[in-house]
Amino acid sequence: MRSIWRGAITFGLVNVPVKLYAATEDHDLSMHQVHNADGGRIRYQRRCEVCGRVVDFQDIDKAYDVGDRTVVLTKEDLKSLPVERSREIDVVEFVPGSQVDTIRLDRSYYLEPDGKSPRSYALLRHVLADTDRVAVVQFTLRQKTRLGVLRVHGDALLLQSLLWDDEVREADFPSLKAEVELNKRELDMATSLVKSFESDFSPADFTDDYQAQLKQLVDAKLEQGESVDTAATFGESEEDEGDGEVIDLMEALKRSVDANRAKKKRA
Repeated sequence: MRSIWRGAITFGLVNVPVKLYAATEDHDLSMHQVHNADGGRIRYQRRCEVCGRVVDFQDIDKAYDVGDRTVVLTKEDLKSLPVERSREIDVVEFVPGSQVDTIRLDRSYYLEPDGKSPRSYALLRHVLADTDRVAVVQFTLRQKTRLGVLRVHGDALLLQSLLWDDEVREADFPSLKAEVELNKRELDMATSLVKSFESDFSPADFTDDYQAQLKQLVDAKLEQGESVDTAATFGESEEDEGDGEVIDLMEALKRSVDANRAKKKRA
């Protein structure tokens, strides 16, 4: 794994140098779209809805829609904001892990000791384990201030980013407020059903059948020769790749020349 961030956990006068790693990854097969007639790649262009031209990244600004008005924010506008460049995971408080609702959990990251001595890292890990608490922290990642919790995961410290309070919706459904009476027989039968399914959770016992079957389908098509040359799906080479507007213009010019020649021959 390659670290995506380096900094330090800070609480009080304690400083714990760490490296940050993504703790999860997507195992889905990466697929792209092609034309069903010839297998050519489908391209998506950044086309302006006002002038109709394809726009380069360097010419794109961001905007916020406020109803009947839109506020355009230039790169200079965004640079004027006090961008957070802190390299600290600042511990705010230590709380019981049960108080952190799992609906708030977002992304997970492993923390590795970074430095000559892992002593401070080990100290924090043992304190969290012994007190059965998690550390509520604030940190900055990819120019965004984030809230998170720091917990022990095996031999490592695990940082999990949290959704902000206003990002979590309430389950405010009228149907949940209706009073429902359950009789003893129903409760006993439901409890019996639950007990018949009781077990200890083992993630390794579960597999993504769809992705496994998709991989088998791809392998089978390769073995049967049902594939095309990847380079051919791109059409023109990267060296010849041009702006969509230029390609359209060249095609229009060519058609105009051909039409003019045909007209002269008829004359």
